[in-house]
Amino acid sequence: MTYEPVIGLEVHVQMDTRSKAFCGCGTVFGMPANTQVCPVCMGLPGVLPVLNEKFLEYAIRTALALNCTVANYLKFDRKHYFYPDLPKNYQISQYDQPLAGHGRLNIEADAIKKTIRILRVHMEEDAGKLIHTAGGSLVDFNRCGMPLLEIVSEPDINSAAEAYAYLSQLKNILEYLEVSDCDMEKGSLRCDANISLRPAGQTALGIKTEVKNMNSFKGVRDALNYEIGRQEQVLRDGGAITQETRLWNEEQQKTFSMRSKEEAHDYRYFPEPDLVPFTISDETIAAAKQALPELPAVKKTRFMAEYKLSEYDASVISADKYLALYFENTVKQYHMPKIICNWLMGDVMNFINTNQVNIKKLDEVLPVKNLVAMVQLIDNNTISGKIAKEVLAAMLTGGKDAATIIKEKNLGQISDSEALEAIIDEVIREQQKVVEEVKTGKDKALMFLVGQVMQKTRGKANPQIVNTLIKKKLLGNA
Repeated sequence: MTYEPVIGLEVHVQMDTRSKAFCGCGTVFGMPANTQVCPVCMGLPGVLPVLNEKFLEYAIRTALALNCTVANYLKFDRKHYFYPDLPKNYQISQYDQPLAGHGRLNIEADAIKKTIRILRVHMEEDAGKLIHTAGGSLVDFNRCGMPLLEIVSEPDINSAAEAYAYLSQLKNILEYLEVSDCDMEKGSLRCDANISLRPAGQTALGIKTEVKNMNSFKGVRDALNYEIGRQEQVLRDGGAITQETRLWNEEQQKTFSMRSKEEAHDYRYFPEPDLVPFTISDETIAAAKQALPELPAVKKTRFMAEYKLSEYDASVISADKYLALYFENTVKQYHMPKIICNWLMGDVMNFINTNQVNIKKLDEVLPVKNLVAMVQLIDNNTISGKIAKEVLAAMLTGGKDAATIIKEKNLGQISDSEALEAIIDEVIREQQKVVEEVKTGKDKALMFLVGQVMQKTRGKANPQIVNTLIKKKLLGNA
């Protein structure tokens, strides 16, 4: 029997506000434990929460970017549970009337495009953080009250690859909106997955497990692939899936049972009495929608139309807001979009990934004017494309401009015919068999000889001039 995975994702995103959701405490990451707390986020008697206006603004902006319908009526609820990192013993959240819902996110995975529906987007505050040591467990309440947006998908995801694509696309949108830094290492973006298997072709859902403790998009993909395999093996062996919460262990590449899970938690939700419900006007929603920036999908389409990029190239360049901005700033000075795209997607991105450079700082590492100057040196035959790779590597690591590097390393292209003819004559003497093939009209043989000259000159020879000189010597034409 063939089984189909059914996956729904719950993503918690910390909004990048300067203060917490319902008090004035700071939100700076990495501060000493319990130094960003106050009576409000610690839940001391007699305090009153006040909604952070910027939190609401960012939440509405995100919901609209995800094609959700934003509710006109906003209310908060208390979600009760008892845990050491929750000093109030309840969390301010939203239950039956979330901020927004009925959205969608378009993805592409394994060359298949599909739409993932978004069930709901709601606002809530974060809990604290438990720190487990050999001597016991400590609690840091700095994170209590941090503004969170929970984005819940419908169970429309059918593979780990689709989950990875969904999270990547969601992260791109959030970064374009500048509402979160989406840093999973800081806990700014966290993801839980609900996964079940069902016989292919059936519509009824199977028993699901919830998978937690996935600290990267790769971790999500690996955990889901493992859990799909584990559940499939249980079913094939005649067993039954237990509804439970499981933790992903990155080192062992396995999930482990954490606790059994009831059909539904009794969190004893009731309306938050200290936050008065209020309305969000249609005008406010319309103004927020009008103020949305150009989002990745729209930018991708524009890049294809305006710059004639392929769908793949446009997808890569538009995926990161700051890479797209760098690309457009470069094209303004050197209107050869495909050439710039190739350099960015190749050598530049390889350097960024290898050295973990923040793309926001790319213009500091490689100023646009320096990249433009380098490609112009290729155009005027000062350097070859091969030498340009060496020059670019030096530019990225040393910060110097291309002209300076070429002078210091003597990398200028050899275009002098007399100098090249001596090297060509040497290659002809060494490659008599290939020479005969050239004389019979074999283009590959001709290119081989050109390559030999380029090799002897360490890529500094002008390939067009070399090609012309070899033809003239061996074929009697230019």
